[in-house]
Amino acid sequence: MITNDRLFIGGEWTTPSDPTRLDIVSPHDRSVLGRVVQALPADVDRAVAAARLAFDEGPWPRTPPEERIAVLRRLNALREARADEIAELISAENGSALWFTRAGQPGVGRLAVSYLKAAEEFGWEETLTPSDPSAPFRSIVRREPIGVVAAIIPWNSPFSASMAKIVPALLAGNTVVLKVSPENSLSMTLLADLLKEAGLPSGVISVLPADRETSEYLVKHPGVDKIAFTGSTAAGRRIASLAGERLKRVSLELGGKSAAVILPDAVMADVIAGLKFGSLLNNGEACIAQTRILAPRDRYDEVVAGLEEMMESLVVGDPADEKTFIGPMVRPDQQRRVRDYIEIGIAEGARLVTGGSGIPPGLDKGNYVTPTLFADVESTMRIAQEEIFGPVLVVIPYTDEDDAVRIANDSEYGLSGGVWSADEDRALAVARRMRTGTVTVNGAPIGFDGPFGGYKASGIGREYGAAGLAQYVELKTVTKGERPGS
Repeated sequence: MITNDRLFIGGEWTTPSDPTRLDIVSPHDRSVLGRVVQALPADVDRAVAAARLAFDEGPWPRTPPEERIAVLRRLNALREARADEIAELISAENGSALWFTRAGQPGVGRLAVSYLKAAEEFGWEETLTPSDPSAPFRSIVRREPIGVVAAIIPWNSPFSASMAKIVPALLAGNTVVLKVSPENSLSMTLLADLLKEAGLPSGVISVLPADRETSEYLVKHPGVDKIAFTGSTAAGRRIASLAGERLKRVSLELGGKSAAVILPDAVMADVIAGLKFGSLLNNGEACIAQTRILAPRDRYDEVVAGLEEMMESLVVGDPADEKTFIGPMVRPDQQRRVRDYIEIGIAEGARLVTGGSGIPPGLDKGNYVTPTLFADVESTMRIAQEEIFGPVLVVIPYTDEDDAVRIANDSEYGLSGGVWSADEDRALAVARRMRTGTVTVNGAPIGFDGPFGGYKASGIGREYGAAGLAQYVELKTVTKGERPGS
């Protein structure tokens, strides 16, 4: 059992304002994995004060970019050295299957490298070529850090979500208060140790596990200049409202209800194999999961049968077992939420192909749900419109390509999506018509050099690469006069 009675504030392990420990409970069997303290508003005050001082008077914002790059490169190397330990901790506390947490670690490394490469090539200060060569002045554009960043991440993929925010924020010279979910207190304790070992100056970063009330206190804190949030669309709307009242900078990566468009010429074996991962990764607790499957009417039965066979073959069980593909939901309330949505789908008249709201046999001690497939789903149904965040897929028929695009875009969300076709040009043409921030073709992985983020209710702003780094800088223009003839 892991115990921790301290909080990581300003780069040091310190005594919390409240010594009460929270039990971290296994989603698999509800045993206690560890006991840790949680941050309260008084601890947020200390973390923000440390970050404010470090930004206003400390060396980090004034450190040359190449030196900041070296520190963040060291952090990534330290993380890679402990990748197996990180994967096992996340699997234990989240219920994510070990295959997923292990497979995700190289991706976290590529994510960090995308930011490091962008920082090396970033135009931190540029002299513009004037549009009018005779103008008696020249403009210098500087990209400067914003200030104190409140980075708030969800529980479902804590290391990738935290690195997606703290790496660009720190590369840009900001100071950071990272607010993590209580469920991730164990893995985020390890992250705090890595941040300390990487050698950041005093005050530059804090890592605070805390509840929603304390998170809102952080968002409203007058010492915070920017909020970077990943989580539900409902929470994102609340944060955007609070940020707007105070004119804080904000970037939001929110929910999704992504569509996988299967075109008539798609190779069905490849589609089913690809959707096993693209639709059910991380137990379905993934904002990018392609949970709306759009199938042409003349191949509809084939799609449903293929998905049924695949889903019934999945091993559900202990996330630490290497044979397991689907583990438990993170908490009992999330388990109830997914089971309730399955009942909603049945009540709406969708055809239950496999699964259901029952708990898989022998797994009643944990937060388990049965992987569930619905067919004959209409786009207006709640199970086709609302983010379920579990291993539940819906298959929606379409008549032609225009109909497929219409249904794919019939959502308040626009985070991710996919197209399957034997004709890549045809798939790309459909992808260009989809109103979503990321589209994969034939199961390609999401890249980290291009921007990642959502249209519509799926967010504001972008992450990864140069676009993600740009979210953490302010633009300043300095104009200097030019002497005649110079």
